[in-house]
Amino acid sequence: MSSTQPQTRFALAMMSCLVAAPAGPVCAQPESVVVTQVVEREVNVGHRVVGSVMPIRSSTVGTAVDGRVVEFLVNVGDAVRTGDALAKLRTGTLEIELRAAKAELTLRQEELLELKNGSRPEEISEARARMLAAQAVRQNESSNLTRLMQLVKRQAINPTDLDDATARAESTSQFYVSLQAALKRIESGPRAEQIAQGQARVDLQQAQVDLIDDRILKYTIYAPFDGFVTAEHTEVGEWVSNADPIADVIALEQVEILCNVPAEQAVRLQRGRDVRIEFQELPGEVFTGRVDQIVPIADSRTRTFPVNIRLQNRLKDDGRPVLMAGMLARAVLPTGDRSVMPLVPKDALVLNGSRRDVFIVEPAAEADSSPTVRSVSVVLGVSDAGLIQVDGALKAGDVVVVRGNERLKNGQEVSVSVIAESDSAVAD
Repeated sequence: MSSTQPQTRFALAMMSCLVAAPAGPVCAQPESVVVTQVVEREVNVGHRVVGSVMPIRSSTVGTAVDGRVVEFLVNVGDAVRTGDALAKLRTGTLEIELRAAKAELTLRQEELLELKNGSRPEEISEARARMLAAQAVRQNESSNLTRLMQLVKRQAINPTDLDDATARAESTSQFYVSLQAALKRIESGPRAEQIAQGQARVDLQQAQVDLIDDRILKYTIYAPFDGFVTAEHTEVGEWVSNADPIADVIALEQVEILCNVPAEQAVRLQRGRDVRIEFQELPGEVFTGRVDQIVPIADSRTRTFPVNIRLQNRLKDDGRPVLMAGMLARAVLPTGDRSVMPLVPKDALVLNGSRRDVFIVEPAAEADSSPTVRSVSVVLGVSDAGLIQVDGALKAGDVVVVRGNERLKNGQEVSVSVIAESDSAVAD
């Protein structure tokens, strides 16, 4: 609780009234309220400007491929989430190509697996058997050559037969050597280079599958962010080409108020300053935004500077945004001379059409009665550090209701349940 003397005296008065209240039955219970004090501090006088509500983001979503629209999934005004499909194009041919590419990928993967697994035991046994058979033939031809050489010495055979036997012995020896090498190769399995080549073929085919998947993905057009569809540019059955628009989407979770501000006001404006904003279509609400951008180049015709005020939006129960693009906004910029003025939390304001009121709590006149409230009409000024500057019959130290005021009537008795700090009054 604030340590200022007026608020301390008021809190003691409230407590004494509650203690002294009669214990017997009463006809009507006082309304329970939360209160805070009016504060005064030096703020800039406000300068009124008008502006237009603009979406925080706007996108004309197009297609990256050529194709025929087979599904258009949204309508103007629909709310969409990031990644929601807006439309789909025909992908029959691509799906056939994808199945073929996946089958080729499976083939390459199995070939690589075969290389990594190496030779089977049966293949090694077969190679060893061929080698042993060649060894036996070589030994037989070697023995036959030895016998023929002895016969030639005795001149028992023709020398030509010896030449034939020598050739056969050499041939069987070389054949045996080749089968020995084949057995070693089979036992060792595929070379590392062969496995690397197989892996490369798998990777190449996987890239082909990914490429077709990416192309198919482009045949579905998605919402780039949360927002609302504001225009349709195609329909089912139409042919669209690369870069053709499909739909317009705007984001309204936050909005920007675009104002054109005269130079003498723009030079006194600072980024990050609070700005009070009202809308004719929403007479029962007061909004607070912040200066986001001050564009440092004037319009050549009006000599005014564009100023963007960032403002949080919200959705109604039916999902529609409270603030819609194109609405006219009236903003009060803190750009005037500085002056000491009273300020209250935004929650202290009771808005009824064009009327702006606050309820001041007055201590009970007698010990056995409750405090009462008095309605005071005010004119709103600038927004400053969470408070609203007001002009009316109230002053620093006055106690105003910040919660429970929407049900109050002038002169009604109240029960103070909480005394809040002026800068931290609880919002509804």
